[in-house]
Formats: sequence, structure tokens, C-alpha cells
Amino acid sequence: MKTMTRARAVLAAAFLFAGLSTATGQITGSGIPPAFGNTPPPETVPFGTLSFDRFSGSGGVDKLVPGVIQLSVIEAIDRGLKHNLGLILSQEEKSFERAQRLRELSILLPQVSFTGSESVQQINLAAFGIPFNGLTVVGPFGLFDARPHLSDRLLDLSAVNRLRSAIQNEKAASLTVQDARELVVLVVGNEYLLTLSADARLDTARAQLTTAQAIYQQAQDMKKAGVVPGIDVLRAQVQMQERQQAVLSAENQLAKQRMNLARTIGLPLTQGFELTDKVPYSPMAELNLEEELARTYSRRPEYLAAEARLHAAERQVVAARQERLPTLDVFGDFGVFGPAPGSAQQTFSVAAGLRVPVFDGGRIKSDVIQAQANVSQLKSQLEDLRGRIELEVRSAILDVTTSNDQVAVAQQSIVLAADQLKQSQDRFRSGVSTSLEVVQAQEAVATANETLIQATYLNNVAKLSLARALGVAEQRTRAFFGGK
Repeated sequence: MKTMTRARAVLAAAFLFAGLSTATGQITGSGIPPAFGNTPPPETVPFGTLSFDRFSGSGGVDKLVPGVIQLSVIEAIDRGLKHNLGLILSQEEKSFERAQRLRELSILLPQVSFTGSESVQQINLAAFGIPFNGLTVVGPFGLFDARPHLSDRLLDLSAVNRLRSAIQNEKAASLTVQDARELVVLVVGNEYLLTLSADARLDTARAQLTTAQAIYQQAQDMKKAGVVPGIDVLRAQVQMQERQQAVLSAENQLAKQRMNLARTIGLPLTQGFELTDKVPYSPMAELNLEEELARTYSRRPEYLAAEARLHAAERQVVAARQERLPTLDVFGDFGVFGPAPGSAQQTFSVAAGLRVPVFDGGRIKSDVIQAQANVSQLKSQLEDLRGRIELEVRSAILDVTTSNDQVAVAQQSIVLAADQLKQSQDRFRSGVSTSLEVVQAQEAVATANETLIQATYLNNVAKLSLARALGVAEQRTRAFFGGK
């Protein structure tokens, strides 16, 4: 009788402990946070203005192709949009903001998990304060538990506005990628024009060297004929050697500029390529400045991104204030529990938790103040950006207008300098003047050619800068160089 009684007592104690274990598992094992709330995710650092330096490199390099490839400016831009480091980094920053949005969204979505366990236990009832005469060690006995768990945040207005803020930040990141594309077009177009200018300088230097060699040969012939003294021959020789130095310098500058272009668009530095486009020049059509400015603010990607970041910051202010409001969570699980899988019985639990902030030591107030300060900063930056955009547009229009006039004057100077050189050569050949006049005429031709190359380059860059200032760099550049 005592043995049976003791056995029944042990069995009852075992079921009592099993019930306690089940209750504990249903509370702590169902994913219910201790405070029925959640810890806010870490703050994200908004990405600011793009750095121009990051667009001078490439995040990937194409394979080396044997021979020489043909490279138009449109192809160079397409390669830049594929490989340029600045654009690649901007795209990764967009992925970061997308991940942050998904994280904020996950707080408001149901969370489902599954747990399953099977164990064998032997316990000491006396350790739990259970009065028992005689044997206090129970077991070993088995426990099996398998159940899905569900938790859901039913009410959290602060989390809703944090999600809206993250959506605006993701929008700003997408606009930043678009702005990066505009900068890539500007950088690649500039490098292409610089390479064309370096190529034109080399052609000019070689043409001037040919002219200097002809003048030197003419001076030698005239000295042999006794028409001119030796100083004229020496002067022509010095001028010829200076032209040779200019050719060597132009070759060096062209080689380095070609490498800069290759690095910007992701070509191997040793890749041979030939530029198929020539330096374009055409006067720009008249623009209605006020109308262009009004449209510019609605299409400049960095301005729209700054507006999106401001809207995101305003949502953060609302979210910080709503941290004072209650949050409501529900939790539940349904599964089987028993000493073994075959003998397990269905069990479930449902719980709801209401969290009401009472005293936080000033944390919420500090969050509101910090969020409001961020809004004030972004408003000031947006106003400054608006003024800077207007300055860029007006300055670019002035640069285009001035460079148009400079190109026209330089073209006239080329004609005048060529005529001056021809007349000085005729005068020297006739013995009317010395080679000094010819050398001076050669310098005038060199200066006129350099002025035209520089003016044409500045005119084209001014047009690219104006397209960038108006927010249509990619579209206008492709049209300017004949692309679609």
C-alpha cells in the first residue's frame, strides 16, 4: 500500500512539474518579449551630397581586347554608367536604404516561428519546495513539445511613421542614384572632350613642327645662297627644336589623358582605343531662364532627394512624439505536448500585451528634440541647394554665351595668324625681313590654335554643365553627340 501510494505521489508530482514546464514553455517559448514591446532599430545615417572624387574611378574593368577598339562618346558614357565607381557606390547605398525599409516594415508584420523539443528529465522535487515524505527524486520521464508560434504588433503608430520615414529615405536614395548617373555623364563627357583636346593639341604641335622644319630648311638654303646671315638659321633651328619639345609634351599629355578616360569608364589602362567623335561646336539656342529654372527644381535629382530626406525627417519627428502612445501586441501558439510524440495532447495559449510608457527619464523628449533639429538642418540645406541650383544655371548660361564669343574670336584669330605667317614667310624669302618675324608669326599661329582648342573645349564643357544644372545631363548629352 505504501509503495502504491508513493508511486501515485511520484506520478502526481511528475505531472505537476510537467504542467509547470508546459506553462513556462508557453510563456517564455512563444516569442513574447518581456515588456511586450520592441527596441527601436539603430538610426540610419542619411547619405548627403555626392562626392565628385568618387566618380574619377571605376568599380570594375572590362577584359583586355586585342587590337584597337572604336570608342564614341555615347559608348564611353554607356561604359561609364556600367563601371563608374561613384554610380556603383550610390546603387549600394540604395540597397542599404531598401534593407532599412524592410526592417521597419517587419516590425509591423506578423512573426511566425516553430519550435520542437523532446527531452528526458529527472528532477528533485525538494528543490522546488514541494513537501514530500520519502523519495524526492522523480524520473526519469520524457517530455515532447512541438508548436508554431505567432506574434503580431497590432498597434504602434510610432513604428508606422518610422516606416514612412524609411520609404522616403529609400526614395531619396533612388534619386541619388539618378543624380549619380547625371554626374557620370558629366565626368565621362568631360574626360572625352579633354582627350579630344589633347589629341588636337598633338596634331597642331606636329603641324607646327612641320612648318618649323620647312622654315629651317628654307633658312639653310638662303644662307648657302648668301641671302641671310647665320643668325637667321640659328633662330629657325631653335624654333624647330622648341616645336619638337612641344610635340613630345603633347604626346605625353595625350597618353596620360587617355589613361584617365580609360579609368573613368572601366577600360584596361593598356587597352588601345580610337575616339570616333570629333570636337563638336554649334551655337546654343536661346533659353527662357525663368521657365527653365521653374522646371529645373522639379527634375534635379539631388533637389528632389533633399526634399525626400526632409519628408523622412519630418516623419521621424512624428514617430518620436508617438513613442509616448501605447503599443499593443498579441501572441499565440498551438501544438502538442506530452511525455512522447505518440501520447502528446493538443495545447494552446493566447496572450495580449499592452505597453504604456509612464516614465522614460526624458528619452522620448530627447528623441523629439534631436529629430526637430535634424528637420531644421535639412530645411536650411534645401534652401541653400535651391539657391545653388539657380547660381549653377545662371553661371552655366553665362559660360556658354562667353565661350561662344571666344570661339568666334579664336576662329578669326586662326585665319589672321595663318595669313600673318604666310606673309612673313614671303617677306623672309624675298629678303625683306629676318627669320625673327617668321618665328613671331609661328608663335602667333601656335597661340591662336591653342586658344581655339581651349575655347571649343570650354564651350562644350559649359554646355554639359548647363545640361547638368538643368537636370537633363544624360538626355541632352546623348542628343548633343548624336545619341538617342
